[in-house]
Amino acid sequence: MPVSPKRTYNITSVQRCLRLLSLFSEAPGGLSATEVTKLSGLPVSTVHRFLVNLQEARFLDCSAKGKYHLGMACFSIGHAALGQLDIRRLSLPYLQALNQHTRETIHLTVRQGQTAVYVEKLDSPEHLRIFSRIGALVPLYCTAVGKVLLAYMPQAELETILLQIEPRRLTANTIASRQELEQHLHRVRKAGHAFDLEEHEPHIRCVAAPIWDHTGAVNASLSLTAPAVRMAVPRLRQLAPLIQEAGLRISRELGYQGSEVASARSAPERSSNRLPGPIQRAAMAATFR
Repeated sequence: MPVSPKRTYNITSVQRCLRLLSLFSEAPGGLSATEVTKLSGLPVSTVHRFLVNLQEARFLDCSAKGKYHLGMACFSIGHAALGQLDIRRLSLPYLQALNQHTRETIHLTVRQGQTAVYVEKLDSPEHLRIFSRIGALVPLYCTAVGKVLLAYMPQAELETILLQIEPRRLTANTIASRQELEQHLHRVRKAGHAFDLEEHEPHIRCVAAPIWDHTGAVNASLSLTAPAVRMAVPRLRQLAPLIQEAGLRISRELGYQGSEVASARSAPERSSNRLPGPIQRAAMAATFR
């Protein structure tokens, strides 16, 4: 029996409008109609119709200077989406414990195409803090959270993604060649964590670990981020097992039962790498004990 072709439901105008709207996620300063036309490659008349409709639906706002920005409708939908992410809800107690114990900024990220997006952030209580925001997109190849996501991809998917990524040297420490990146990812997978030693931004250091879902896939990661002046490399390395342990415990909450959990249990722990027991024990069942 011949197999009938899979039916598609692509509506060209809807697809174009959604792609146009996504341009604003990477333009915190807003975009003019001319800039939208140039970035989208769409005709001026089409861009004008989309902008008018998106503004009427409150997905976009337009300033007195003619710059369009994401509107309240985007915020409302995005806020609702964050609230519906199981990983965000299940990981929050662990992120809070890390934040309180280390007094540094903690991020939770998920993969979005060739980038990682912050879906949760807990700020450091210190006066010198890291500037980042929930919803921000960061590259995969030069951030700790991104390198973790790359390192644990299936090989075929990784090869496809690496062909699409064009590494740019953002700092003097940025990995800027595919060969070097592939070697680095091999070391990340072997170690179980990744570092960002001022590779994405000068004076910022991070350590990140993977989060597995119930299928054994890694589509999320968590990280600790701090100013370099407060985070010497030896301290960053010392904290790496703590971040890994949090990632594994979150993974277990998501239903993961892989061998990495067992190996983490049997690995020796330094006393300085364990969170103290009294941290909000009554308030959260998921403490590090």
